[in-house]
Amino acid sequence: MPPGETPPCESSTGSGAGPYRPLTRGWGKGPLVLICLVALACALFFLAYAIMLDM
Repeated sequence: MPPGETPPCESSTGSGAGPYRPLTRGWGKGPLVLICLVALACALFFLAYAIMLDM
């Protein structure tokens, strides 16, 4: 390459992720059940706390 010329660009500048494939499955049942149980436990805790404050 002669001096003063711009070097060629790299050939691997793409993302390399491949074609877009949408998700075929949703959330697993395990994480959903766990999140629901934690939310229910928090709701019950605050409900009991509100009842105790009222007494």
